[in-house]
Amino acid sequence: MDESEFWELIDATREAAEGDPEEQADLLVERLTQLDPDSVCDFAKHFEARYTRAYRWDLWGAAAVLLEGASDDVFDAFRCWLIGQGRDVFEGALRDPDDLADLLDTFDPDIDGDGEDLGYAADEAYEQMTGARMPPVGLPPQPVDPAGTAVNLEFDDALATRYPNLWTRFRT
Repeated sequence: MDESEFWELIDATREAAEGDPEEQADLLVERLTQLDPDSVCDFAKHFEARYTRAYRWDLWGAAAVLLEGASDDVFDAFRCWLIGQGRDVFEGALRDPDDLADLLDTFDPDIDGDGEDLGYAADEAYEQMTGARMPPVGLPPQPVDPAGTAVNLEFDDALATRYPNLWTRFRT
């Protein structure tokens, strides 16, 4: 599976799920089980690479604005959700997280922002297909600390200053 096929699968399942991340994860498992195990491993490798790329302070700050706070676990689920939004949103958020204000049509913190199940879709599909756990994808482990300069996640004033577009659109 190449990168284009990875994103096509993400987009197709998001559209079929009408943006519901839990439904998207279920559809992703269903579609992955229709592939061969090597392709599922390739999908997992693409997902994990993007998940690690998104381990950045500036994205963590954007998650804190959108979700009105973001613990470690919440940020992990947010990164999965961000991948689930597709290539344009994901890459746009990496260029400038404040651009999520323009990249997202809507954002409901009760539904959006939590894509934890997306992060397990390949593992679940692989186990259903083979009865075994997926082997390691062969990527280096995620760094201990997020990339970039730390963002103060505790103070609304700091977040409003750092993410003016997100703050104005989703918090005021």
